[in-house]
Amino acid sequence: MYLIIRCQNCGTFAYIDPFQNWKLCPVCGEIMQRGSVPEYLEVKDHHEADAVIAELERYLYLNNRTDLTRDETRTLRAAYVQRVGSGTFR
Repeated sequence: MYLIIRCQNCGTFAYIDPFQNWKLCPVCGEIMQRGSVPEYLEVKDHHEADAVIAELERYLYLNNRTDLTRDETRTLRAAYVQRVGSGTFR
């Protein structure tokens, strides 16, 4: 399992093993401390994490946005659960 998180310094999405307490941002080198950065979604493997991050970046870019609202984050989580249950993500 991996958590999709976001650097508070540069806004880069990344993923972290839920047992890690911190991770260096791959873009700016900022220490992303678990519990101090936004956690968007928990996915089952790094391939899914990469796919979800690409979708998030594309969505924000196409909508000229910088972040998701809380409602959008809840919708993302519900949609992911539905996709996993339907077998769309494997």
